[in-house]
Amino acid sequence: MPQAGVAAPVRDCALCPRLAAFRQANRQANPHWFNAPVPSFGPLQARLLVVGMAPGLRGANRTGRPFTGDHAGLLLYHTLIELGLAEGVYRAEPDDGLVLNDTRIVNAVRCVPPANKPEPAEVATCNRFLLGELRGMPGLRVVLALGVLAHAAVLRAYGLPQSRLRFCHGAQHPLPNGLLLADSYHVSRYNTNTGRLTAEMFRAVVAALVERLHTAPQL
Repeated sequence: MPQAGVAAPVRDCALCPRLAAFRQANRQANPHWFNAPVPSFGPLQARLLVVGMAPGLRGANRTGRPFTGDHAGLLLYHTLIELGLAEGVYRAEPDDGLVLNDTRIVNAVRCVPPANKPEPAEVATCNRFLLGELRGMPGLRVVLALGVLAHAAVLRAYGLPQSRLRFCHGAQHPLPNGLLLADSYHVSRYNTNTGRLTAEMFRAVVAALVERLHTAPQL
């Protein structure tokens, strides 16, 4: 269920007709799946927000928890556990008992898109909910964008042109509002299988943010 104080799409959100039609088709084909806009995961009091792209068809769209149930969650959650940003064991199901520490996870687009590719208009329409997340986190200090789409969505939410801060893996961009926007390649199977993103590369990005939060909690 959405947490109080944060705007979130309703279960039958119809703002994006293509996504709504795809969701309905998936409900008919897989009635026991979640098949709805996927809510955020983690405490609103967190200082770190991880922003992904969109739910995976057999991952978050099935389980109802971001990055849960498909390949992308393996690297993400194992890294968070290793660095103390999560506790428990990731078993790829929403009832595995995993708890996030000082970290919250959300997708730029809340509903699963066909072929895993949101259209620009859908990213723009769903941006109101990302903005609600950002505004609803009083202690937010760092936003980690997984991929170009997430990076651009964060900039859009803050009213900043994409040309102002270019996506670059490992980059840390100070924002005018005092927050930090960090970039990493997405933890997708394609990126990890091709070697574009290794476990060591992703760990280095997240470890740098943990160190920053520990040494400069007020940024």
